Amino acid sequence: MKEFDLIRNYFTEQIVKRKDVFLGIGDDCALLTPPERQYLAVTTDTLVAGVHFPENTPAKAVGHKAVAVNLSDLAAMGAEPCWISVALTIPEADEDWVGEFCQGMFELCEYYNVQLVGGDTTQGPLSITITAQGTVPYDKQITRSGAKTGDWLYVTGEIGDAALALQHYYQQIELPEDVLALVQKQLDYPVPCVLVGQALRGYASSAIDLSDGLLADLRHLCESSNVGVNLVLDQLPISNALYDSLGAEKAIELALQGGDDYQLLFTVSEDNKVGMETALADIGETITCIGQLNLSGKITTTLNSQPTQINAKGFEHFDSDQ
Repeated sequence: MKEFDLIRNYFTEQIVKRKDVFLGIGDDCALLTPPERQYLAVTTDTLVAGVHFPENTPAKAVGHKAVAVNLSDLAAMGAEPCWISVALTIPEADEDWVGEFCQGMFELCEYYNVQLVGGDTTQGPLSITITAQGTVPYDKQITRSGAKTGDWLYVTGEIGDAALALQHYYQQIELPEDVLALVQKQLDYPVPCVLVGQALRGYASSAIDLSDGLLADLRHLCESSNVGVNLVLDQLPISNALYDSLGAEKAIELALQGGDDYQLLFTVSEDNKVGMETALADIGETITCIGQLNLSGKITTTLNSQPTQINAKGFEHFDSDQ
């Protein structure tokens, strides 16, 4: 199938038709009409087979994850997702694969009312690049640089399960089928915290999404805000599956360094704690307080109220040791 046939048969069949899309797929550019007094939030992520997802990942999961990781970035800014464009590089025009890929992509887009407005298709090693755009009201944006000394550190959901699934894939551990099914879902079908990000407007002082591992992303937040933090390791939200599979010490280490969680890590002042907790309870979100910021400029850790050393760094692009 030729490129334009592929686009016409698969990428123009989306249900979502937003009113703010004046011109979508089919021309040299899309024409969009952002609302007044809103910032335009823009993010781009590339997923490469064998690097960001296992080679044998189902096409539907690849489509879902490619969208999810971009919506997660928008969520960390408190933005409402609106539009995406997709650059898809595939080895061959496999109609079954492309159809399943689009199904995974469009199901998530439909859930969050996001419209595909353009992109490109080329032949080559499998990779997907998505640019996602959203809107956030003036002065309601959440950035990495707003945290203050004394703020409390929170994380949504549970962390480490996706990394456990990768350990099974790379034959570092053998998981029972029921446990594998549970953690594989976290790896292949992450749920971006879109509603959480919007609920945090006006409460959170800073936020970042967890893509490269809690420790690595926490360092980014601390460096941007010029703060330190004491991280309470026994408060990390780790699933029973992860604890039972690895034991407490290795489970904590994997939760710190494993990526692909796509939860939100955020800070909130003492004055805003109650309002924030109420706002997130109203949307049914589970959150955990895992530390407090300080002036040290360093990440220190305690376990059972005792200082402890950690040996984890998180995923780093272009690291020869990875």
